[in-house]
Amino acid sequence: MRGQEPLAADRIFGGWCSDDGFCYFGLWMVGLGRGAFCRAVANPDSLADTPEVQCLVDRPREMWDDDWPEWESLDYVAMEAYGLLTSADDECGDAFYAAVEAEQGGRERGSGPRGERWDVRCEDEAAHKLPKLSTMFLLRSLT
Repeated sequence: MRGQEPLAADRIFGGWCSDDGFCYFGLWMVGLGRGAFCRAVANPDSLADTPEVQCLVDRPREMWDDDWPEWESLDYVAMEAYGLLTSADDECGDAFYAAVEAEQGGRERGSGPRGERWDVRCEDEAAHKLPKLSTMFLLRSLT
């Protein structure tokens, strides 16, 4: 993923999305299915049209429970499948990561989202760049 997805996640989380939170949010987006994922990559504000995001509106974050937009466990599916296919007994995933690196031919992974950077906490910019999400999800203070 690249572009404004981190800012969409940041807006949905009320302006405070950690790096880990964004990673898990990205996995959750994958879980929404290919169509929703591709739409969100092309236009992050399209997340406002997904039922999974709409069900969070006007609910305090403390009440999101299982609707919380993250899916950390999806991060382990490929490693577990690799272990089952290779019968590797590798709790840390070293064999899996070595196999991934070999498959990538030594290519370096992306260092993070690319694209235009802007401050999601700036209401004017957020209203312009993510109009639906900015209306649906207000910023929250840390206190």
